[in-house]
Amino acid sequence: MSYRVCFVCTGNICRSPMAEAVFRARVAEGLVEVDSAGTGDWHVGEGADPRTVSVLEENSYAVAHTARMFERSWFSRLDLVIALDAGHVRALRRLAPTDEDAQKVRLLRAYAPVADGDLDVPDPYYGGRDGFEECLHMVEEASVGLLAAVRADVEGRVA
Repeated sequence: MSYRVCFVCTGNICRSPMAEAVFRARVAEGLVEVDSAGTGDWHVGEGADPRTVSVLEENSYAVAHTARMFERSWFSRLDLVIALDAGHVRALRRLAPTDEDAQKVRLLRAYAPVADGDLDVPDPYYGGRDGFEECLHMVEEASVGLLAAVRADVEGRVA
């Protein structure tokens, strides 16, 4: 059985598709399923923001994305729900049907080895390209720790 991780931001066109692409590039095919969604429906059916796509492609990440909204029923099939900022954590935990499901919600930068203070990945949508590059850096940094945590969970299930 695959381990399932879903990254969640607001509109599912900037931060969460970036986190999805970066993490998917790091995990073993078939052992971990990775996807993303938004807390709202503003961009459902749209592709990732062109700035997200260009920053990812320039850094050798594959991008195939269509925005969607996170649904309450998904909790039962997910192992981890990774939020990109504290507002997403609150929204997702309110949406969780059980306390056990609420515990699946984690903040991405909590996995970053050198994150200090504010653990939010800032929303780059209203800024320039540099915000998207900063977002990628934060996502890559946190993905190392997240991958180690997922590996430990997967190995714990097999043992």
